Amino acid sequence: MITQSNQLPETGFLRIHQIIGDKNNAPLIPVGKSTWWAGVKSGKFPAKVKLGVRTTAWRVEDIRNLIISFGGAV
Repeated sequence: MITQSNQLPETGFLRIHQIIGDKNNAPLIPVGKSTWWAGVKSGKFPAKVKLGVRTTAWRVEDIRNLIISFGGAV
């Protein structure tokens, strides 16, 4: 089940902990880290965007569209 979130910004980027959750963030998409990365690799989940050498993120628009495609609401 995809968690509803009305607090996504219109544009910008999300880091993995903001998407799959951690101790400080409720998950938008409740999957484990290895499941997330396998989905990114297979194309089931959106492609990553590199923001520098060590920073990986995803476009908010892509995550919003993913949630909607899974039947969730944003």
